[in-house]
Amino acid sequence: MDFTPTEEQTAARDLAARVFGDLSTPERLAAAGSGTDAELWKALCAAGLTSAVEDVGLLGLVLLLEEQGRTTAQVPFAVSCVYGLLAVGRHGTREQRARLLPALRDGSAVATGAFPDRGAVRAGADGRLTGTTGWVPWLRDATHVLVPDADRSLWLVRVADAGTVPVVTTAPWAAAELRLEATPAERLGSVGAYGDVLAAARVAYAGLQAGVCAGSLARAVAHTSVREQFGRPLSTRQAVQLRAADAHMDTEAIRVTAYEAAWRFDEGLPCASHVLTAGWWASEAGRRVVHTGQHLHGGIGADLDHPVHRHFLWGRQIDAHLGCGARLLDELGAVLADEEHEEHEEHEEHEEHEEHDEPAGPDEPTGPAGHSEPGRPGGQSVHEERRGREEQGEQEEQGEHEEQEETA
Repeated sequence: MDFTPTEEQTAARDLAARVFGDLSTPERLAAAGSGTDAELWKALCAAGLTSAVEDVGLLGLVLLLEEQGRTTAQVPFAVSCVYGLLAVGRHGTREQRARLLPALRDGSAVATGAFPDRGAVRAGADGRLTGTTGWVPWLRDATHVLVPDADRSLWLVRVADAGTVPVVTTAPWAAAELRLEATPAERLGSVGAYGDVLAAARVAYAGLQAGVCAGSLARAVAHTSVREQFGRPLSTRQAVQLRAADAHMDTEAIRVTAYEAAWRFDEGLPCASHVLTAGWWASEAGRRVVHTGQHLHGGIGADLDHPVHRHFLWGRQIDAHLGCGARLLDELGAVLADEEHEEHEEHEEHEEHEEHDEPAGPDEPTGPAGHSEPGRPGGQSVHEERRGREEQGEQEEQGEHEEQEETA
Protein backbone atom coordinates (compact mmCIF):
# COMPACT_ATOMS: atom_id res chain seq x y z
CA MET A 1 0.00 0.00 0.00
CA ASP A 2 1.15 3.52 -0.75
CA PHE A 3 -0.43 6.52 0.94
CA THR A 4 1.76 9.05 -0.88
CA PRO A 5 -0.60 11.74 -2.20
CA THR A 6 -0.84 12.20 -5.94
CA GLU A 7 0.08 15.54 -7.52
CA GLU A 8 -3.61 16.47 -7.67
CA GLN A 9 -4.16 15.58 -4.01
CA THR A 10 -1.06 17.48 -2.91
CA ALA A 11 -2.04 20.57 -4.90
CA ALA A 12 -5.57 20.51 -3.45
CA ARG A 13 -4.22 20.10 0.11
CA ASP A 14 -1.77 22.99 -0.28
CA LEU A 15 -4.49 25.23 -1.70
CA ALA A 16 -6.83 24.31 1.15
CA ALA A 17 -4.10 25.10 3.69
CA ARG A 18 -3.69 28.59 2.21
CA VAL A 19 -7.42 29.33 2.08
CA PHE A 20 -8.10 28.10 5.61
CA GLY A 21 -4.96 29.75 6.97
CA ASP A 22 -5.83 33.13 5.45
CA LEU A 23 -9.55 33.27 6.19
CA SER A 24 -10.18 31.05 9.20
CA THR A 25 -8.76 33.40 11.83
CA PRO A 26 -9.83 33.55 15.50
CA GLU A 27 -11.54 36.89 14.88
CA ARG A 28 -13.60 35.57 11.97
CA LEU A 29 -14.45 32.38 13.88
CA ALA A 30 -15.77 34.42 16.79
CA ALA A 31 -17.86 36.55 14.42
CA ALA A 32 -19.35 33.49 12.69
CA GLY A 33 -20.71 32.04 15.92
CA SER A 34 -22.35 28.68 15.23
CA GLY A 35 -23.25 29.50 11.62
CA THR A 36 -21.33 29.15 8.38
CA ASP A 37 -18.64 31.65 7.49
CA ALA A 38 -20.21 32.64 4.17
CA GLU A 39 -17.12 34.37 2.82
CA LEU A 40 -14.89 31.39 3.56
CA TRP A 41 -17.40 28.97 2.03
CA LYS A 42 -17.58 31.11 -1.09
CA ALA A 43 -13.78 31.19 -1.32
CA LEU A 44 -13.51 27.41 -0.98
CA CYS A 45 -16.04 26.83 -3.74
CA ALA A 46 -14.50 29.49 -6.00
CA ALA A 47 -11.11 27.79 -5.59
CA GLY A 48 -12.67 24.54 -6.84
CA LEU A 49 -11.98 22.63 -3.63
CA THR A 50 -15.52 21.28 -3.30
CA SER A 51 -15.68 20.01 -6.88
CA ALA A 52 -12.11 18.63 -6.60
CA VAL A 53 -13.33 15.98 -4.16
CA GLU A 54 -14.79 14.00 -7.05
CA ASP A 55 -11.31 13.78 -8.58
CA VAL A 56 -9.10 13.31 -5.52
CA GLY A 57 -11.30 10.68 -3.87
CA LEU A 58 -11.82 9.96 -0.19
CA LEU A 59 -8.09 10.07 0.56
CA GLY A 60 -7.92 13.52 -1.01
CA LEU A 61 -10.91 14.63 1.05
CA VAL A 62 -9.19 13.39 4.22
CA LEU A 63 -6.19 15.58 3.36
CA LEU A 64 -8.45 18.60 2.84
CA LEU A 65 -10.33 18.01 6.08
CA GLU A 66 -7.06 17.81 7.97
CA GLU A 67 -6.40 21.38 6.92
CA GLN A 68 -9.89 22.43 7.98
CA GLY A 69 -9.41 20.76 11.36
CA ARG A 70 -6.16 22.62 12.03
CA THR A 71 -8.10 25.89 12.09
CA THR A 72 -11.57 24.53 13.01
CA ALA A 73 -12.91 26.46 10.03
CA GLN A 74 -16.61 27.23 10.36
CA VAL A 75 -17.91 25.67 7.10
CA PRO A 76 -19.99 22.54 6.30
CA PHE A 77 -17.19 21.12 4.15
CA ALA A 78 -17.18 17.53 5.46
CA VAL A 79 -20.94 16.97 5.39
CA SER A 80 -21.56 18.49 1.97
CA CYS A 81 -18.75 16.46 0.40
CA VAL A 82 -19.62 13.13 2.03
CA TYR A 83 -23.44 13.24 2.03
CA GLY A 84 -23.69 15.27 -1.15
CA LEU A 85 -20.90 15.01 -3.71
CA LEU A 86 -19.63 11.52 -2.87
CA ALA A 87 -23.02 9.99 -2.04
CA VAL A 88 -24.78 11.30 -5.16
CA GLY A 89 -21.74 10.65 -7.33
CA ARG A 90 -21.43 7.02 -6.21
CA HIS A 91 -25.10 6.05 -5.78
CA GLY A 92 -27.24 8.52 -7.73
CA THR A 93 -28.84 7.78 -11.07
CA ARG A 94 -27.63 9.56 -14.18
CA GLU A 95 -30.55 11.97 -13.91
CA GLN A 96 -29.85 12.67 -10.22
CA ARG A 97 -26.18 13.32 -10.86
CA ALA A 98 -26.94 15.71 -13.71
CA ARG A 99 -29.52 17.59 -11.61
CA LEU A 100 -27.85 17.69 -8.17
CA LEU A 101 -24.08 17.70 -8.62
CA PRO A 102 -23.62 21.10 -10.32
CA ALA A 103 -25.13 22.99 -7.38
CA LEU A 104 -23.17 20.90 -4.87
CA ARG A 105 -19.95 21.60 -6.74
CA ASP A 106 -20.34 25.37 -6.76
CA GLY A 107 -21.62 25.51 -3.19
CA SER A 108 -25.03 26.96 -3.98
CA ALA A 109 -26.48 23.73 -2.52
CA VAL A 110 -25.28 22.23 0.77
CA ALA A 111 -25.99 18.67 1.83
CA THR A 112 -25.82 17.03 5.24
CA GLY A 113 -26.82 13.64 6.63
CA ALA A 114 -28.92 12.27 9.51
CA PHE A 115 -26.38 9.56 10.32
CA PRO A 116 -26.08 7.04 11.83
CA ASP A 117 -29.46 5.36 11.43
CA ARG A 118 -31.47 5.25 14.66
CA GLY A 119 -34.53 3.50 13.24
CA ALA A 120 -36.79 6.49 13.86
CA VAL A 121 -37.77 7.30 10.26
CA ARG A 122 -40.33 5.28 8.30
CA ALA A 123 -40.84 5.37 4.56
CA GLY A 124 -44.35 5.03 3.17
CA ALA A 125 -45.33 3.26 -0.02
CA ASP A 126 -45.62 6.66 -1.69
CA GLY A 127 -42.00 7.54 -0.86
CA ARG A 128 -42.86 9.97 1.91
CA LEU A 129 -40.97 9.95 5.20
CA THR A 130 -42.27 10.23 8.73
CA GLY A 131 -40.26 10.43 11.93
CA THR A 132 -37.87 12.53 13.98
CA THR A 133 -34.11 12.21 13.86
CA GLY A 134 -31.53 13.18 16.43
CA TRP A 135 -29.41 16.27 15.91
CA VAL A 136 -28.04 16.74 12.39
CA PRO A 137 -24.82 18.77 11.88
CA TRP A 138 -25.11 21.93 9.76
CA LEU A 139 -28.80 21.29 9.10
CA ARG A 140 -29.67 24.95 9.66
CA ASP A 141 -27.43 25.94 6.73
CA ALA A 142 -28.19 22.97 4.43
CA THR A 143 -30.49 22.72 1.43
CA HIS A 144 -30.64 18.90 1.32
CA VAL A 145 -30.35 16.18 3.94
CA LEU A 146 -29.62 12.49 3.33
CA VAL A 147 -31.86 10.38 5.57
CA PRO A 148 -31.69 6.61 6.18
CA ASP A 149 -35.01 4.98 7.03
CA ALA A 150 -35.59 2.08 9.42
CA ASP A 151 -34.65 -0.37 6.64
CA ARG A 152 -31.46 1.62 5.96
CA SER A 153 -32.59 2.76 2.55
CA LEU A 154 -31.34 6.23 1.70
CA TRP A 155 -33.61 9.17 0.89
CA LEU A 156 -32.72 12.69 -0.15
CA VAL A 157 -34.96 15.35 1.40
CA ARG A 158 -35.18 19.06 0.67
CA VAL A 159 -34.74 20.83 4.00
CA ALA A 160 -37.38 23.39 2.95
CA ASP A 161 -39.98 20.59 2.87
CA ALA A 162 -39.18 19.39 6.40
CA GLY A 163 -39.37 20.81 9.89
CA THR A 164 -36.25 21.74 11.85
CA VAL A 165 -35.67 22.60 15.49
CA PRO A 166 -32.31 24.22 16.35
CA VAL A 167 -30.10 22.23 18.71
CA VAL A 168 -27.08 23.49 20.65
CA THR A 169 -24.17 21.03 20.38
CA THR A 170 -20.71 20.92 21.93
CA ALA A 171 -19.11 22.13 18.70
CA PRO A 172 -20.81 25.08 16.96
CA TRP A 173 -22.02 23.14 13.93
CA ALA A 174 -25.36 24.89 13.22
CA ALA A 175 -27.16 21.69 14.21
CA ALA A 176 -30.88 21.04 14.29
CA GLU A 177 -33.35 18.23 14.82
CA LEU A 178 -35.12 17.01 11.67
CA ARG A 179 -38.86 16.43 11.84
CA LEU A 180 -40.60 14.63 8.99
CA GLU A 181 -44.36 14.32 8.57
CA ALA A 182 -45.21 12.61 5.28
CA THR A 183 -42.35 14.62 3.81
CA PRO A 184 -41.62 14.03 0.09
CA ALA A 185 -38.24 12.44 -0.61
CA GLU A 186 -36.36 10.77 -3.45
CA ARG A 187 -34.61 7.43 -3.14
CA LEU A 188 -30.84 7.39 -3.51
CA GLY A 189 -28.97 4.20 -4.32
CA SER A 190 -29.91 0.62 -3.52
CA VAL A 191 -28.94 -2.06 -1.01
CA GLY A 192 -25.53 -1.39 0.48
CA ALA A 193 -25.54 2.36 -0.12
CA TYR A 194 -26.08 3.11 3.58
CA GLY A 195 -22.99 1.16 4.66
CA ASP A 196 -20.90 2.75 1.93
CA VAL A 197 -21.88 6.31 2.88
CA LEU A 198 -21.46 5.65 6.61
CA ALA A 199 -17.98 4.23 6.01
CA ALA A 200 -16.98 7.29 3.97
CA ALA A 201 -18.34 9.60 6.68
CA ARG A 202 -16.44 7.84 9.46
CA VAL A 203 -13.17 8.05 7.55
CA ALA A 204 -13.77 11.70 6.63
CA TYR A 205 -14.41 12.65 10.26
CA ALA A 206 -11.29 10.73 11.30
CA GLY A 207 -9.33 12.94 8.92
CA LEU A 208 -11.02 16.01 10.36
CA GLN A 209 -10.11 14.83 13.87
CA ALA A 210 -6.46 14.37 12.84
CA GLY A 211 -6.39 18.04 11.84
CA VAL A 212 -8.15 19.16 15.02
CA CYS A 213 -5.60 17.29 17.12
CA ALA A 214 -2.65 18.59 15.09
CA GLY A 215 -3.92 22.15 15.53
CA SER A 216 -4.44 21.72 19.26
CA LEU A 217 -0.97 20.23 19.72
CA ALA A 218 0.65 22.96 17.61
CA ARG A 219 -0.91 25.63 19.83
CA ALA A 220 0.23 23.79 22.97
CA VAL A 221 3.80 23.54 21.67
CA ALA A 222 3.85 27.24 20.79
CA HIS A 223 2.47 28.17 24.22
CA THR A 224 4.83 26.01 26.29
CA SER A 225 7.83 27.21 24.27
CA VAL A 226 7.36 30.83 25.38
CA ARG A 227 5.60 30.42 28.72
CA GLU A 228 8.21 30.38 31.49
CA GLN A 229 8.12 28.94 34.97
CA PHE A 230 10.97 29.51 37.45
CA GLY A 231 13.04 31.08 34.70
CA ARG A 232 12.69 28.22 32.21
CA PRO A 233 10.22 27.57 29.37
CA LEU A 234 7.56 25.00 30.21
CA SER A 235 8.63 22.99 27.18
CA THR A 236 11.92 22.11 28.93
CA ARG A 237 10.05 20.22 31.66
CA GLN A 238 10.09 16.47 31.20
CA ALA A 239 6.44 16.04 32.21
CA VAL A 240 5.37 18.53 29.54
CA GLN A 241 7.55 16.84 26.94
CA LEU A 242 6.09 13.40 27.70
CA ARG A 243 2.50 14.67 27.49
CA ALA A 244 3.24 16.36 24.16
CA ALA A 245 5.03 13.27 22.82
CA ASP A 246 2.10 11.02 23.70
CA ALA A 247 -0.28 13.47 22.00
CA HIS A 248 1.90 13.50 18.90
CA MET A 249 1.88 9.68 18.68
CA ASP A 250 -1.90 9.62 19.12
CA THR A 251 -2.31 12.20 16.36
CA GLU A 252 -0.11 10.18 14.00
CA ALA A 253 -2.13 7.03 14.78
CA ILE A 254 -5.36 8.83 13.85
CA ARG A 255 -3.79 10.11 10.65
CA VAL A 256 -2.27 6.83 9.40
CA THR A 257 -5.37 4.74 10.13
CA ALA A 258 -7.54 7.32 8.34
CA TYR A 259 -5.17 7.31 5.35
CA GLU A 260 -5.20 3.52 5.14
CA ALA A 261 -8.99 3.27 5.37
CA ALA A 262 -9.46 6.02 2.77
CA TRP A 263 -6.92 4.43 0.40
CA ARG A 264 -8.60 1.03 0.61
CA PHE A 265 -12.01 2.66 0.10
CA ASP A 266 -10.80 4.41 -3.06
CA GLU A 267 -9.16 1.23 -4.35
CA GLY A 268 -12.33 -0.81 -3.87
CA LEU A 269 -10.63 -3.14 -1.36
CA PRO A 270 -12.33 -4.63 1.72
CA CYS A 271 -12.13 -1.91 4.36
CA ALA A 272 -14.82 -2.53 6.99
CA SER A 273 -12.36 -3.29 9.80
CA HIS A 274 -10.02 -0.49 8.69
CA VAL A 275 -12.83 2.08 8.76
CA LEU A 276 -13.83 1.08 12.28
CA THR A 277 -10.20 1.12 13.40
CA ALA A 278 -9.79 4.66 12.08
CA GLY A 279 -13.02 5.68 13.79
CA TRP A 280 -11.90 4.16 17.09
CA TRP A 281 -8.57 6.01 17.04
CA ALA A 282 -10.34 9.25 16.14
CA SER A 283 -12.65 8.80 19.12
CA GLU A 284 -10.35 7.49 21.84
CA ALA A 285 -7.04 9.11 20.88
CA GLY A 286 -8.71 12.32 19.70
CA ARG A 287 -10.27 12.84 23.10
CA ARG A 288 -6.88 12.36 24.81
CA VAL A 289 -5.11 14.81 22.52
CA VAL A 290 -7.55 17.71 22.87
CA HIS A 291 -7.55 17.24 26.65
CA THR A 292 -3.75 17.38 26.57
CA GLY A 293 -3.76 20.49 24.41
CA GLN A 294 -6.02 22.28 26.84
CA HIS A 295 -4.17 21.01 29.90
CA LEU A 296 -0.77 22.20 28.63
CA HIS A 297 -2.18 25.70 28.32
CA GLY A 298 -2.77 25.79 32.05
CA GLY A 299 -5.45 28.15 33.31
CA ILE A 300 -5.92 30.01 30.03
CA GLY A 301 -6.91 26.70 28.39
CA ALA A 302 -10.22 26.97 30.24
CA ASP A 303 -10.92 30.38 28.72
CA LEU A 304 -13.93 29.93 26.41
CA ASP A 305 -12.60 32.60 24.07
CA HIS A 306 -9.12 31.10 23.70
CA PRO A 307 -8.52 29.43 20.27
CA VAL A 308 -7.43 26.13 21.85
CA HIS A 309 -10.85 25.78 23.45
CA ARG A 310 -12.42 25.46 19.97
CA HIS A 311 -10.16 22.48 19.29
CA PHE A 312 -11.32 20.97 22.56
CA LEU A 313 -14.98 21.42 21.62
CA TRP A 314 -14.52 20.03 18.10
CA GLY A 315 -12.49 17.08 19.35
CA ARG A 316 -15.12 16.12 21.90
CA GLN A 317 -17.91 16.49 19.34
CA ILE A 318 -16.16 14.25 16.80
CA ASP A 319 -15.38 11.77 19.58
CA ALA A 320 -19.07 10.92 19.95
CA HIS A 321 -20.24 11.62 16.39
CA LEU A 322 -21.03 8.53 14.24
CA GLY A 323 -20.26 6.23 17.16
CA CYS A 324 -18.12 6.54 20.28
CA GLY A 325 -15.09 4.34 20.88
CA ALA A 326 -16.95 1.60 22.77
CA ARG A 327 -19.61 1.27 20.08
CA LEU A 328 -17.05 1.19 17.28
CA LEU A 329 -15.03 -1.43 19.16
CA ASP A 330 -18.16 -3.57 19.49
CA GLU A 331 -18.80 -3.28 15.74
CA LEU A 332 -15.16 -4.06 14.99
CA GLY A 333 -15.30 -7.22 17.10
CA ALA A 334 -18.35 -8.40 15.16
CA VAL A 335 -16.63 -7.70 11.82
CA LEU A 336 -13.46 -9.55 12.84
CA ALA A 337 -15.49 -12.52 14.09
CA ASP A 338 -17.34 -12.71 10.78
CA GLU A 339 -14.07 -12.49 8.83
CA GLU A 340 -12.53 -15.28 10.93
CA HIS A 341 -15.60 -17.47 10.43
CA GLU A 342 -15.44 -16.94 6.67
CA GLU A 343 -11.72 -17.74 6.58
CA HIS A 344 -12.33 -20.91 8.62
CA GLU A 345 -15.03 -22.08 6.22
CA GLU A 346 -12.82 -21.37 3.21
CA HIS A 347 -9.93 -23.30 4.81
CA GLU A 348 -12.14 -26.32 5.52
CA GLU A 349 -13.50 -26.25 1.99
CA HIS A 350 -9.97 -26.07 0.56
CA GLU A 351 -8.83 -29.04 2.68
CA GLU A 352 -11.87 -31.04 1.61
CA HIS A 353 -11.05 -30.45 -2.05
CA GLU A 354 -7.43 -31.51 -1.50
CA GLU A 355 -8.46 -34.79 0.15
CA HIS A 356 -10.74 -35.78 -2.73
CA ASP A 357 -9.36 -36.51 -6.17
CA GLU A 358 -11.28 -37.14 -9.37
CA PRO A 359 -13.62 -40.20 -9.24
CA ALA A 360 -12.27 -43.48 -10.65
CA GLY A 361 -13.09 -44.65 -14.15
CA PRO A 362 -14.85 -47.98 -14.75
CA ASP A 363 -11.59 -49.92 -15.29
CA GLU A 364 -9.41 -48.09 -12.78
CA PRO A 365 -8.64 -49.49 -9.32
CA THR A 366 -9.82 -47.42 -6.43
CA GLY A 367 -8.42 -46.63 -3.03
CA PRO A 368 -10.14 -47.35 0.27
CA ALA A 369 -12.22 -44.17 0.08
CA GLY A 370 -13.55 -45.04 -3.35
CA HIS A 371 -11.20 -42.63 -5.17
CA SER A 372 -8.86 -43.70 -7.93
CA GLU A 373 -5.11 -43.61 -7.52
CA PRO A 374 -3.84 -44.02 -11.11
CA GLY A 375 -0.33 -45.38 -11.44
CA ARG A 376 -0.18 -46.85 -7.92
CA PRO A 377 0.05 -50.64 -7.40
CA GLY A 378 -3.09 -52.32 -6.15
CA GLY A 379 -5.05 -49.07 -6.19
CA GLN A 380 -3.18 -47.80 -3.15
CA SER A 381 -3.84 -44.28 -1.93
CA VAL A 382 -1.10 -41.77 -1.39
CA HIS A 383 -1.23 -42.36 2.37
CA GLU A 384 -1.11 -46.16 1.99
CA GLU A 385 1.88 -46.00 -0.33
CA ARG A 386 3.72 -43.70 2.07
CA ARG A 387 2.89 -46.03 5.00
CA GLY A 388 4.18 -49.00 3.03
CA ARG A 389 7.46 -47.26 2.31
CA GLU A 390 7.88 -46.40 5.99
CA GLU A 391 7.22 -50.03 7.07
CA GLN A 392 9.66 -51.31 4.48
CA GLY A 393 12.32 -48.89 5.73
CA GLU A 394 11.76 -50.01 9.33
CA GLN A 395 12.13 -53.68 8.33
CA GLU A 396 15.36 -53.00 6.47
CA GLU A 397 16.73 -51.03 9.42
CA GLN A 398 15.83 -53.87 11.82
CA GLY A 399 17.52 -56.44 9.56
CA GLU A 400 20.73 -54.41 9.46
CA HIS A 401 20.65 -54.12 13.26
CA GLU A 402 20.30 -57.94 13.67
CA GLU A 403 23.20 -58.53 11.25
CA GLN A 404 25.41 -56.24 13.30
CA GLU A 405 24.53 -58.15 16.50
CA GLU A 406 25.36 -61.53 14.88
CA THR A 407 28.70 -60.17 13.62
CA ALA A 408 29.54 -58.92 17.10
